[in-house]
Amino acid sequence: MDANSFLMGGGGAPTAKFPTPGTTVGGRITEQPKVEQQRDIQSGELKFWSDGNPMMQMVVTVQTDQRDPAIEDDDGKRRIFVKGVMKNAVADAVRQAGARGLEVGGTLHVRYTHDGEAKQRGFSAPKQYAAKYVAAAVTELGANTPPAPAPAAAPAAAQGGDPWGTSAAPAGVNTVTGEITGDEPPF
Repeated sequence: MDANSFLMGGGGAPTAKFPTPGTTVGGRITEQPKVEQQRDIQSGELKFWSDGNPMMQMVVTVQTDQRDPAIEDDDGKRRIFVKGVMKNAVADAVRQAGARGLEVGGTLHVRYTHDGEAKQRGFSAPKQYAAKYVAAAVTELGANTPPAPAPAAAPAAAQGGDPWGTSAAPAGVNTVTGEITGDEPPF
């Protein structure tokens, strides 16, 4: 937390929520991602592995098109807490983009794809994720290029504000050539 955040209060942008399979959250990264120790949701206590090492997570703030009427002056920024299975999906997306890591100005989209198998009886099945990352330089290149023509009819799944859909998603960008393809990410 920086000094001004401490002074003015508040915990930053609202947390991104992934309530059901198919939910996608993402957009342009607006702040330098930071690594912090995880906290217990109930008690707020810091979390540790059984060997005493701290359980860490990366916090990535993205500009989304989401607005929650229950949040006063909601600007659409959401924090994605990258840990566990999601960390692997985001790391794979960064590698596929040919990037060294996440950076301000790049775009990150994370989709809750399905539930895995519960490892212990009585525990919830772990959420499984897929991610797509486009580096800042490629995102900027795509922003300065006219978008590809939209298809005649958007598929049903793309309607209703799905960021992967043709109308709400940023255009696909070939990370090798920088060309805008208009294709949906490979999910």
